[in-house]
Amino acid sequence: MVNLRDSEGRKWNVQIGGNPLSPISIELEGEKIESANITIFSDTHPNRIIIKKDNLEKIAFCAKVGDKWWIHLDGNVSIIEVIEPGISDSGTNESAFTAPMPGKVLEVLIPEGAKVSEGQPLMVLEAMKMEHRILANKQGVVTAIHYSQGDQVDAGSVLLDLESN
Repeated sequence: MVNLRDSEGRKWNVQIGGNPLSPISIELEGEKIESANITIFSDTHPNRIIIKKDNLEKIAFCAKVGDKWWIHLDGNVSIIEVIEPGISDSGTNESAFTAPMPGKVLEVLIPEGAKVSEGQPLMVLEAMKMEHRILANKQGVVTAIHYSQGDQVDAGSVLLDLESN
């Protein structure tokens, strides 16, 4: 399951699988969307994918700019960003957020006491040789930061506390 946010702030949950890829489920703001007869193929050209629905093939051009994906299909441009799974409720404390996997804190982007908005980058972790941006999942105030740049974290470590305002 991949969690996405489009340029209008809507949240999408997409699950794909198989070979060729096909959507298993698509939800927009929690409502299931019909995704029958859609398959997705890689293309021989970089930054292109082929989307096939009901035997009609279309080419989508994709480019990553910063943390966002720009997708051009049928004369329309959609801008989406992946919502990193890294900042999730710890379960025991609603204001605490945890690391999705073991890694190293590359950067802390906000100070303690900062007011943040939903989707704002808070930290950057390095895990499995990739950078993972940790985004706020709600508007609030950062009440505690538990790790600094260069620190190693284990999966499930509480990274910071964010209180709703």
